[in-house]
Amino acid sequence: MADKEARKRKTGLVVSDAMDKSVSVQIERTVLDPRFKKYIRRRKKFMAHDERNECRKGDVVAIRECRPLSKRKRWRVTEIVKKASMVEQGL
Repeated sequence: MADKEARKRKTGLVVSDAMDKSVSVQIERTVLDPRFKKYIRRRKKFMAHDERNECRKGDVVAIRECRPLSKRKRWRVTEIVKKASMVEQGL
C-alpha cells in the first residue's frame, strides 16, 4: 500500500457542518511575500467526507486526500484532533 502513504494530509478548522456526511474545512497557511518580506495568511476551504457525522463547527480535524466522492469532495476526515467547546460553538 505505497499509494496510501503518498496521499496528502492536512489539518484544519471545520467552518460548516450543515450538510449530511460532509464538512467544510478551512486550512490556514503562512507564505512569505516576495516583495515586502512579510508573512501573509492564506486560507483555503476543502469539502471533506465525514462518514459518521461526528464533526461539528469549530472542531479541528485531520483530513486526507482520496478519490473523487462528488463534484467538490476529494478529502476524507481521518480524525478529530480537538473538539470545539460549547462556547466556541455559540451555544
